[in-house]
Amino acid sequence: MTVVSTEDAKHRLNDLPGWGIDSGELVKAFTFKDFNQALAFVNRVGAAAESAGHHPDIDIRYNKVRLALVTHDAGGLTEKDFDLASTINNQV
Repeated sequence: MTVVSTEDAKHRLNDLPGWGIDSGELVKAFTFKDFNQALAFVNRVGAAAESAGHHPDIDIRYNKVRLALVTHDAGGLTEKDFDLASTINNQV
């Protein structure tokens, strides 16, 4: 899988509200009413990630969830990361 250029990655962020690039990863933080809602979201993300065969780093702290995407084996951001981020945005 080909790594997208920095310019292309920044352009793709226009279609991904709330996502940003931090230390070479595509990241977004989500806040929910409580832990149960946060956990339900993480489970939906997990199911989507399994279907895509691409897994985000997930940090859950009570009602806050931070996701980070990067295609490690490609050495950067790829189409897989942006596709999964789009799918995740539809999970909220």
